[in-house]
Amino acid sequence: MTGGREILHKMKEKACFMASMPDSPDTRGKGGASKRITHGSHLVKGKSNHAMEDCLVCEFKQVHNNDLGLFAIYDGHMGHDVANYLQTHLFNNILKEHDVWTDTVNATRRAYHSTDKDILAKAFELGKGGSTAVTAMLINSQTLIVANVGDSRAVISKKGVAEQLSVDHEPNREREIIESKGGFVSNIPGDVPRVDGQLAVARAFGDKSLKRHLSSDPDVAIELIDNDVDLIILASDGLWKVMSNQEAVDCIKNMKDAKAAAKHLSEMAISRKSKDDISCIVVKFQ
Repeated sequence: MTGGREILHKMKEKACFMASMPDSPDTRGKGGASKRITHGSHLVKGKSNHAMEDCLVCEFKQVHNNDLGLFAIYDGHMGHDVANYLQTHLFNNILKEHDVWTDTVNATRRAYHSTDKDILAKAFELGKGGSTAVTAMLINSQTLIVANVGDSRAVISKKGVAEQLSVDHEPNREREIIESKGGFVSNIPGDVPRVDGQLAVARAFGDKSLKRHLSSDPDVAIELIDNDVDLIILASDGLWKVMSNQEAVDCIKNMKDAKAAAKHLSEMAISRKSKDDISCIVVKFQ
């Protein structure tokens, strides 16, 4: 029986890595989009002793006659099972919402909440860990819906100028909310702020033991894609700990190959001594 669990664990771990492989061919959206859109991704395991905990989604698909680009970073902690669950279920849950095409922001919020409830209900199976998330849904190459919980980040470049679309949910920024729920934020010298002395983000999926003091409520942003947009970067904090938004854009703004750009950003983070898992997606508008 133990051998079976080990095989299943390795299969799940491999699934997170393999998520970077199916980068779809170039695409043009509806509505007369004048730019060719390419995308690519790259994952690198960090130097910690645990297994790779990042997962991602990077694909184009057609749903109800809409061309959808689906991009997401899931940065797991205390295991990769919650991140792997999000990889399989979160976008499906968003697209199942009855008003996803008419009120995408609220549909996304509800899907985040319902998915977190499902994860908590499966805590025995998925374990005590959790995951951050940043999702970007590109609809017909014209409208981008970005949502996030935690510190995985989405950045857009317009004429070479970086703009952050997601919100870093750091414990100190949400101290009052955490304390109003009976929790606390630790600030120990030499360490990052942590919720209840444990978790370095104030919002996350899972984390059943901390859920009374944590939120899975996403920040959601809408961005219209016009001719000023050059590229989008989604990445886990393994990149953002060592690189600013503008530095990341500057590193790849002249690269035409999106997959090579994602790999280059990951390699730059490693060269700057990032020790965390790194997952990165680049979407180029050319």
